[in-house]
Amino acid sequence: MICAVKQCSRGIHCSDGVIRSKISVPSQRSSFLPPLPVQKARNSAVSIHKAVHVSTLENFGSLGVRKANLIKCEAYEAERSQPIESSIELPQTQVPSEAAKKVKIGSYFALWWALNVVFNIYNKKVLNAYPYPWLTSTLSLAAGSLIMLISWMTRIAEAPKTDLEFWKSLFPVAVAHTIGHVAATVSMSKVAVSFTHIIKSGEPAFSVLVSRFLLGETFPLPVYLSLLPIIGGCALAAVTELNFNMTGFMGAMISNLAFVFRNIFSKRGMKGKSVSGMNYYACLSILSLLLLTPFAFAVEGPQLWAAGWQTAVSQIGPHFVWWVAAQSIFYHLYNQVSYMSLDEISPLTFSIGNTMKRISVIVSSIIIFRTPVQPVNALGAAIAVLGTFIYSQAKQ
Repeated sequence: MICAVKQCSRGIHCSDGVIRSKISVPSQRSSFLPPLPVQKARNSAVSIHKAVHVSTLENFGSLGVRKANLIKCEAYEAERSQPIESSIELPQTQVPSEAAKKVKIGSYFALWWALNVVFNIYNKKVLNAYPYPWLTSTLSLAAGSLIMLISWMTRIAEAPKTDLEFWKSLFPVAVAHTIGHVAATVSMSKVAVSFTHIIKSGEPAFSVLVSRFLLGETFPLPVYLSLLPIIGGCALAAVTELNFNMTGFMGAMISNLAFVFRNIFSKRGMKGKSVSGMNYYACLSILSLLLLTPFAFAVEGPQLWAAGWQTAVSQIGPHFVWWVAAQSIFYHLYNQVSYMSLDEISPLTFSIGNTMKRISVIVSSIIIFRTPVQPVNALGAAIAVLGTFIYSQAKQ
């Protein structure tokens, strides 16, 4: 904003975006500015809605040679660093284009699926050679916790601002997350990766049943109907599974139930908490690691771990160490990306992405591990996954 104010013999005071002259001398405004209301009171004033700071004064008092007895006054709004142009156009926020947003979401999904596939492959390789799921689960959480602690200390990532109430709210979420994580790992140590994920596609059924009978929530009829193909498909796949194992089946079922409670506790406890998805999952990993470590020592113990490690290294060689490191790192990365994507997309889009993720894991694991699949077993898997997709649509 550039304005001209007629100089007078009295002082000019500038405060809080108001320029006042102490005598009633008519002021002359430049022709390109919109008309401003003129006060008829003794003190004339020019006010604007935004706070204004005076940046320069030309030809004021004895500071310069007066030309036509005018003072040139340049001002800028409080949130700007440069004088306002004469057109008085307000700054416009740069909004990312729709195409750029779609590219970002697409990259999140692609990275999420790719990392998840790689994790499941290395996780199954490790469990085939080293059947200690409690230690494997602990190492996965430890790797993620270490990565985030280093990121915070080196300021690669901004550390979250948490308090005691945050950790209290996170505790039940961490308990459910720990149970679900260990149960899923136990399942994959006993059965094929594809079978574990077929059973885990039945998680929406657990979600609806728990919400209905324990929380008293009601759902429209299409939601209940969408559970029929989910339950039927999982049952068909389980009955026709060639390498069926009850421990593996129950591990996947317990994992489903635990993750349903994790989501419920997370929604209830984290309302009003301003923590990013990445930092939220990092805190969850750290707390889950503290909960899981003593149980891992109690259930399996260092003696079994040491003996199993020597056997695995002697059979596979140094590559086994890379397998363990890879499955631990990729577990954290794929979960971190999934939580980061929640900041960018709606729950419906996330559900659809999760369904597609399961399809990619099932298909890739069948190809890589050459898992024998009967046609009726594949049909059951397809029905269950399709039911999950229908559920995500009906719930909205």
